[in-house]
Amino acid sequence: MASGRVALLTGMSQLYYLPLVWLYLAGGHGDQNVYPAVGTLFVHNLDAKDYQQRFLDTNGNGQPFAVSFRANLEGFPDLPRWLRYTQRSPWHNAYLYGTPTKPGKHTIQLTVYNRQTFEILREKIIFNIQNATVEPPPYQAEFLVENMDVEEMLPPEAQHNFQVPFQLVWSTPRLSVINITSALDKGGRVPLPLPGHKEGVFIKLGSVVPFPECFYDTQKLLVRQQCREGQSPELCPELVTQDFVIDWCNVSLVDESEPSPTPRSSEALVFEGEFNPPPDSLEEINYLPDYLLTLLLPTLIALLLCLLLTYIMCCRREGVEKRDSNTSELQMIHQQSIFSNTEELRKMASNRDVSRPLSTLPMFNARTGQRISPMDLAGDGARVPLILSEQ
Repeated sequence: MASGRVALLTGMSQLYYLPLVWLYLAGGHGDQNVYPAVGTLFVHNLDAKDYQQRFLDTNGNGQPFAVSFRANLEGFPDLPRWLRYTQRSPWHNAYLYGTPTKPGKHTIQLTVYNRQTFEILREKIIFNIQNATVEPPPYQAEFLVENMDVEEMLPPEAQHNFQVPFQLVWSTPRLSVINITSALDKGGRVPLPLPGHKEGVFIKLGSVVPFPECFYDTQKLLVRQQCREGQSPELCPELVTQDFVIDWCNVSLVDESEPSPTPRSSEALVFEGEFNPPPDSLEEINYLPDYLLTLLLPTLIALLLCLLLTYIMCCRREGVEKRDSNTSELQMIHQQSIFSNTEELRKMASNRDVSRPLSTLPMFNARTGQRISPMDLAGDGARVPLILSEQ
């Protein structure tokens, strides 16, 4: 009976994990091939609804659920340096975007998580990076849009809406989006989690037509001074719209129309014969005095201090004993002087013509009527009682 229950539980557990194992091994709908070009912004949309439908086709729940993604380079934990991934929440679409820097082939491993049943799908996205078909535009300008997040600017519609007013100001329809970068990737601060607070996004546009005059105004000293003082200059009125708020203090211009001069360090060296180094004219430096001054002098001073402390602690004990004997002799002399002075005062008091003090008058015994002078007592007067006992 027990063995039957164990077999039943084992079969149920295998049935429970069977869809998960099948999904893990199935790997979705196969590999995807994309063909970005060097120097051109590429955006790959990961549609959350599409992957929700794949999970629904598998388990048939019929209820919407959250989907999250994880992307990494095959065999590595991270993405290539030029490629970025973003997803605002498991209910939003995710994006793989970036501007390739050199041709090649990258295989991206994509893992899709069902946040309700914890099932997963795996598929591969193969990036076949092609060489650039055209030369990169020589005039490139990067702007900071303060009221947008990066995933809001990645769809083609948002990029088109952003380029339309710039085409009018730039006086050319030939504009291209070179790169889109979140302000957080460039050291920006994370905004407060409040409505209307955006992280900001940098958008770089390029063209073969020179910059308009209002773009050059952003690089003037007066405008830079206003930015340092916290003011917001208003330039290019045609671009001031409510849809895109541009920070004119964060505008960078790159002009590659004129070749930069070749630096002197890159010029070829002319061979002028065998190299003869100059003779060594420096004299030999004697470091012995510095060594003696730095090491031996402090050591000698420390040794002298140790010897002095040893003499004071070990060789001056006889002086302590002699000092104790001298102190006792002084005490004896002091006591003897006190005793002699007392005797002298007593003799002087006995010869005075004044009335004798009561302490020197004869003592009277009320019973016997006998009078005894304290001065006639033999021995130490301090030990004689004031009232003598009857004989």
